[in-house]
Amino acid sequence: MKKIFAIILTSTLFFSCSQSGKEELAAERDVVIDSASVQYMHQLTKSMNDIIVYDIFSAPVASRIYAYSTLAAYESIRWMDTSYPSLTAQLKGFGKMPAPEAGLKYDFRVSGVKAFFIIAQKLTFTKDSSNSVEERLLDSLAMSSSASIFNRSIEFGTKVADSILGRASRDNYKQIQGMPRYSINEGKGKWETTPLDYMDAVQPYWSKMAPFFMDSSSQFKPVPPPPFSVEKSSQFFTEMKSVYDISKKLNDTTTEIARFWDDNPSATTHVGHLTYATKKPSPGGHWINITAIASKKTGQNWVQASQAYTMTSIAMYDGFISCWDEKYRSEYIRPVTAINKLIDANWQPLLQTPPFPEYTSGHSVVSSTIASVLTRVFGDNFAFTDDYEKPYIGIVRTFPSFVKASEEACISRIYGGIHFVSAVENGKTQGRALGAFINSKVKTK
Repeated sequence: MKKIFAIILTSTLFFSCSQSGKEELAAERDVVIDSASVQYMHQLTKSMNDIIVYDIFSAPVASRIYAYSTLAAYESIRWMDTSYPSLTAQLKGFGKMPAPEAGLKYDFRVSGVKAFFIIAQKLTFTKDSSNSVEERLLDSLAMSSSASIFNRSIEFGTKVADSILGRASRDNYKQIQGMPRYSINEGKGKWETTPLDYMDAVQPYWSKMAPFFMDSSSQFKPVPPPPFSVEKSSQFFTEMKSVYDISKKLNDTTTEIARFWDDNPSATTHVGHLTYATKKPSPGGHWINITAIASKKTGQNWVQASQAYTMTSIAMYDGFISCWDEKYRSEYIRPVTAINKLIDANWQPLLQTPPFPEYTSGHSVVSSTIASVLTRVFGDNFAFTDDYEKPYIGIVRTFPSFVKASEEACISRIYGGIHFVSAVENGKTQGRALGAFINSKVKTK
């Protein structure tokens, strides 16, 4: 295999692999799983985060990419420790995964890397960067096993990826991309395109995606949002006025919280007559990074780390399906639209409003779902420092638990002026119910 080192490995990783290469025997042998090489597992998801930011995938679409790529890696890597069960066997829509041939030796790290990148390159646009990372990682891993083990492992990873792609071809993604353009409901209190760009609705048919855990996209249907009303005593008007009032009293802390959790891949920047896209991370990528932080802090091995990423990703995927099901059922008006019509024609929220209906809050549903799953994996009261936004806006924040982090993500949407309190609170309830359901259904060890 051609040696391409597009990204320099850390000295620890390179030294570990060089030592393994010096010890290589001509005959097939068992692969020594050194502790340093688990960093390759983290590099997989880091590279995926970078690609999703670069390609500007919407949050629901990004969740699909994370889910299938991490599943492919896990279903390959888990054979390093057969006490870890198949996850696809517990999910809807998957056939039986390929198994390694008895009596033969494999390097399942190689299989996992190969399977991951087959999915990544199939479901994303940017090929060159993922190809270079794949070759770099596989070239390094090739030094710790014989050619026959390496080639056999590549073949096994390819079989797993093909099986995963079979499910992806049946999940309705292609069908919903070809459905008619979303038609805006012009009724009172209904969603309208919002400034500054008045973009079309994002993924209006996402509820038709085939879920992994849920029996249907409406299984965790929340209570309806407050009825639209211009009466000042109504719940709707009270919540709308609250968003407006909070926006006038933002301080350094609340502004930082809003910007830290923004994660709007659809955001654009306007300077005079010039408009340009600002590449920003997705909400899913933010939680993938939190998973990486927890995994590294606890010293997880390859299988454990792979499973943690996969649990985050599949929870994320079902979370977006559940949330989008309600968004396009209720088609609820955004604060900026309501406030401009009823309170202040010149008001603008701190954050740019994403292009889809308001209720329920996607951050609230998905963050609460993932926090429930991560609490199961790593435990409650797991303190960590989240540095995901540091390269983008120079902010890091510390949390005492995943739940507390998710709660801040939820309220950040009110500070940002893009959600009403009902969307946040009921979205939180919706996500926690889904997270508890996932935890009750899946066996991880």
